[in-house]
Amino acid sequence: MKGFWWKIMGAAIFLYVLIGGMTVPLKPGITAVSPNHTYTGRQAEFLIEGYNTRFVSGGRSRVWLKMDSTHALAHAVAEAVDENHLKASFSLPATFPSEDQTIPLTLIIDNQEDGVFVQPNAVFLTRDTTDTGPSAEAWLQGRISDLHYPAGIKFPYRSILNETIRNTFFHVALWFAMFILLIAGVYHAVCYIRTHDIDHDTRSSAYTRVALLYGILGLITGSVWARFTWDTFWTQDIKLNMTAIAMLIYLAYLLLRTSTEDVDKRARLSAAYNIFAFVALIPLVFVIPRLTDSLHPGNGGNPALGGEDLDNTLRLFFYPSILALTLLGLWMSSLLTRYERLRYKWIFKS
Repeated sequence: MKGFWWKIMGAAIFLYVLIGGMTVPLKPGITAVSPNHTYTGRQAEFLIEGYNTRFVSGGRSRVWLKMDSTHALAHAVAEAVDENHLKASFSLPATFPSEDQTIPLTLIIDNQEDGVFVQPNAVFLTRDTTDTGPSAEAWLQGRISDLHYPAGIKFPYRSILNETIRNTFFHVALWFAMFILLIAGVYHAVCYIRTHDIDHDTRSSAYTRVALLYGILGLITGSVWARFTWDTFWTQDIKLNMTAIAMLIYLAYLLLRTSTEDVDKRARLSAAYNIFAFVALIPLVFVIPRLTDSLHPGNGGNPALGGEDLDNTLRLFFYPSILALTLLGLWMSSLLTRYERLRYKWIFKS
């Protein structure tokens, strides 16, 4: 890639991601509901703890307990304690239109400033046949309508993730950029085997070194993320362990390149090993973790990058982050390539 425009663009996009990704606020959300279990036929009062909410200054809050698309209960009384705490009471019917003994209810809150926000499975309701109360028809009277949608860009609030959702722009984007650079590295490794042009070995080495740097940074950012969400820096999770093994295989690539001073022999060994490492990477990172349960999103039935995880506001920074890190990686690779070319010229002159 010729010229400086793409280098400047990569730096500018990364600056955009860094500033915007760290300053755009999160949407309001619900962090806790107490109690989270109750029985039918009772007058239940819940203390709702919010995040980034404005229960006092946001105007009157409306609260619903939703069972499904047609059944919901509207609050009897909703009183703001402070900006992040709300008390809501409900007259629970004596029964509910379901054969289950216990059902999960979704909590929905709406006010003019915060808009509408939802907490699935916020309250569990158990059938108590000894109590009496409103009939099951009350579930049809809590119509959810006239919801507010505030203007402006805000990132989604996700339980457990909270503010760490911003790490999506760095941890996940680093892995995407790493794979792009690894593909470039293995491409030039194949080209060297076909042509024996030492310049292809130089480029393959540069791309692979920068990709490995991204992989190590990905492990570090993922470990920090795990500390905030899983309460530990590392777990015996299949995805984490397989990725660590893949990085160790690529670290051996660096050791292999220092094992001999013969330029041609080093290039041949490095090209063959680079192809092997990339082939090993595919099952280790993409296949084996999908064959068993995993805490890591995207593996073992745990979805990732879907509508529940990556909404349009996150995409405004996530995809540019991949592009920026890729361009910066290409820039670093070009610098390494130029350095190696100069070093070879000095060696051959000597």
